[in-house]
Amino acid sequence: MTSGEKKRASCIAILGTGSDVGKSIVTTAICRSLAGKGLTVAPFKAQNMSNNSGVTPEGLEMGRAQIVQAEAAGLAPHVDMNPILLKPTTETGAQIVLLGTAVEDSTAVEYHKKKEHLFSTACASLDRLRDSYNIVVLEGAGSCAEVNLMQNDIVNLRMAEYAEAPVILVADIHRGGVFAQIVGTLACLPEEKQDMIAGFIINRFRGDIRLFEDGIKWIEKKTEKKVFGVLPWYNHITIEAEDSVVIERPEKVSHTGNMRAIAVIRIPHISNFTDFDPFLTVEGLQLNFVEKAQNLSAFSAVILPGSKNTRFDLNWLRASGWAGQIAAYVEKGGHVLGICGGYQMMGRTIHDPDGLDGHTGTTEGLLLIPIETTLKAPKTTTLTDFSWHGIPGRGYEIHMGHTKRSDGVPLFNVLKRNGRKTGGDDGCVAHDSRLMGTYMHGLFDTPGITKKWLESIGIGDLEVSDTAGLAAREKEYDLLADHFERYIDMKSIVKCMNKKI
Repeated sequence: MTSGEKKRASCIAILGTGSDVGKSIVTTAICRSLAGKGLTVAPFKAQNMSNNSGVTPEGLEMGRAQIVQAEAAGLAPHVDMNPILLKPTTETGAQIVLLGTAVEDSTAVEYHKKKEHLFSTACASLDRLRDSYNIVVLEGAGSCAEVNLMQNDIVNLRMAEYAEAPVILVADIHRGGVFAQIVGTLACLPEEKQDMIAGFIINRFRGDIRLFEDGIKWIEKKTEKKVFGVLPWYNHITIEAEDSVVIERPEKVSHTGNMRAIAVIRIPHISNFTDFDPFLTVEGLQLNFVEKAQNLSAFSAVILPGSKNTRFDLNWLRASGWAGQIAAYVEKGGHVLGICGGYQMMGRTIHDPDGLDGHTGTTEGLLLIPIETTLKAPKTTTLTDFSWHGIPGRGYEIHMGHTKRSDGVPLFNVLKRNGRKTGGDDGCVAHDSRLMGTYMHGLFDTPGITKKWLESIGIGDLEVSDTAGLAAREKEYDLLADHFERYIDMKSIVKCMNKKI
């Protein structure tokens, strides 16, 4: 490197022994920890597969996990941090969002044929980040040792190799078999890939860590690699989850006494389930994701969340018995809120002339509110400022539907989209304000909006903290970094990057 040439950022890669082992949390913690030391740190995930997405200040779409990591690093999110987002629509197909823009729907086989082009795109994004920051923290996807997929990998070891990044392998002791996870992962890798692994972080430990000291010694002797630390299970920190695997297979629930509870129907293609995280901080309020049809009379409100395949999920509501349970709940005076796809489902019809949800046609809605939706490209992706009876709020919109209201009244007045003043409104309110729908994700990040909605469903006496949204998340990022630094050898992690920072 010549004296006038700019030094590129050092990189570290956080890969996993499997899905949901804690890669996103570890990446978030490292971003926050290093940013707290005065370094400029950017997260990066070449390819993310998730229906949990958000919108950047430029009005582009990216995975929420990388938005969370950017926030933890003290940065505004940018699509270079997640250049490829796959949003599953079927068991074998997904919408491809490239550099923030939805470009096409693709089957898994078709997608693999595009891998080389997509890898080049991801490398260019990483290069831009490395030119702008001190450190880039790469996150992998799933297991880094899927031998049948390794040849076409663009997010795990191949990307780490391009970035010249030492790899930390995250394993989850809570699910059992942590020794086999680590040793088995290494055994599946060719020797040159094994050499890229600098060491391990063991996640979700319960109990006295001192009882695992012999386990650490065994791992280090067997692998000749360092265990950077053992991260205990925690219950005092709330960080947005990356993927809906955290709400898989919820059980039926019942409530007695004075407990106030909200039910979110866990539809098959649920998206942006983190919309409801603010309810977790409201004392006296219980949030339940429910999947199997059940009587809803005990709930203060029912929410139909966003969906990546609205017509499929609408048909599922009927086939599973949920449509009948929701209708009975409404008949008895229940409150229902639909968000994005859930909003569309509440209406009279959903037209899909171009087959955006899989095939052309029209699907009858739940007939709860007087709206009609037509699915059309291009996708709307906006950061949106709005108001509700004079209460200001901010959310984001991600949808391909155009909805017309034939009766009722709008829910929100729209003030700005992507920073530009605009008129108009959003949503629909009907049946004495018991039934509401909106395209607005993230609306409950605004305490005033949360308070107003709780009042509308008859539980306005519950106390909502005035600290919410990013301000609330900042406190959680600090708690996470403190927890991480207490148990993980950060000095060794920085040292293993092999570059002076």
